[in-house]
Amino acid sequence: MVCVGIAILGVVSVITYLQHPVFGELPSGERLAHIERSPNHADGVFRNQIDTPMRTTDQSEWSMWMETILGEKGQPRPPGAVPAIKTDLKALDPAQDVVVWLGHSSYFVQLAGQRILIDPVFSANAAPIPAANRAFEGTSLYTADDVPAIDALLISHDHYDHLDYPSVQALKPTVRQVIVGLGVGAHFEAWGYDMRTVREADWDEIVALTPQLQIHVTPARHYSGRTFTRDQSLWVGFALVSAERRLFFSGDSGYAPHFAEIGQRLGPFDWVALDAGQYDPRWANVHMNPEQAAQAAEDLRAKVLTPAHAGRFSISPHDWDDPFKRITAASQGRAYALWTPEIGRPIHLDGRAQLFTAWWENGAMNTQPQLAAGAKEK
Repeated sequence: MVCVGIAILGVVSVITYLQHPVFGELPSGERLAHIERSPNHADGVFRNQIDTPMRTTDQSEWSMWMETILGEKGQPRPPGAVPAIKTDLKALDPAQDVVVWLGHSSYFVQLAGQRILIDPVFSANAAPIPAANRAFEGTSLYTADDVPAIDALLISHDHYDHLDYPSVQALKPTVRQVIVGLGVGAHFEAWGYDMRTVREADWDEIVALTPQLQIHVTPARHYSGRTFTRDQSLWVGFALVSAERRLFFSGDSGYAPHFAEIGQRLGPFDWVALDAGQYDPRWANVHMNPEQAAQAAEDLRAKVLTPAHAGRFSISPHDWDDPFKRITAASQGRAYALWTPEIGRPIHLDGRAQLFTAWWENGAMNTQPQLAAGAKEK
């Protein structure tokens, strides 16, 4: 009888916990009706453009995650603090086109006079359970208070390492517009955002931020969900297109033909940030390994590649620095330049020579400035 009581208490506790606002809301009502009209939605869920089994081995999902948690690992976390530089974002000249990597897949962007945040995660834990996905030491430099007024907040999908409840709550007073994939607006509505400022978009839709800057919402190859229910909202990438420059952020994505299609339709790109970390042969369809990211950069006709989805959180058992080592090797002889800034170091997009080091190598340094293809040293 005592065991039954404990089991019931456990079930009640889980159900109560799942009511916490951090989990957000599933689409319903008119939002759900709009979703069901999308060509990318069928049989109650969003679907990738090509067949994308979540697991790519014969393991059960439970076995896979138990192996990830309890199995032998190399060094998925760095032994000490990660090198980082805290740039004063509010002091940056808004007339300059600049990108600042905030770690993992979070970016502060200035383009065509607009200030944009992409997938900001200021929390030191990217999970609803405390300490389940702790940020690497030295990488939690920024808070919402460090960010100037934001013209557009872009969220690629609703996983916790991209859509962080405490961060978007803290940013609410400073954000003028939110751009998300279909269905993600349900979370923002539940969290008290003025829905007149939230734009939900399908793949290949265009949001004109200003007459000088367009946000193209692009396909990705991934999945979504903040609880046990998956694929009720859409996962996306973003192409930012101004008269002067073209930038691309893949969001989380496995390798697929959509990169070549985007490159032909919207490229060439001056700079791209591509999913190149948290890969594993057991889920090979939903994240790229570095070699695939290198090929995707060429598919996109990129002039410069910066690896993303690495450097702050460990979700896969690979060594924490493996993405940077492998993307460096995979980029040799490619048509693009590889730029590897520390967290917080500005990436200037005006063609100037910039110095980026192999900061993950315990003091190893590349002393040669890295130039984008066709750039001139200033």
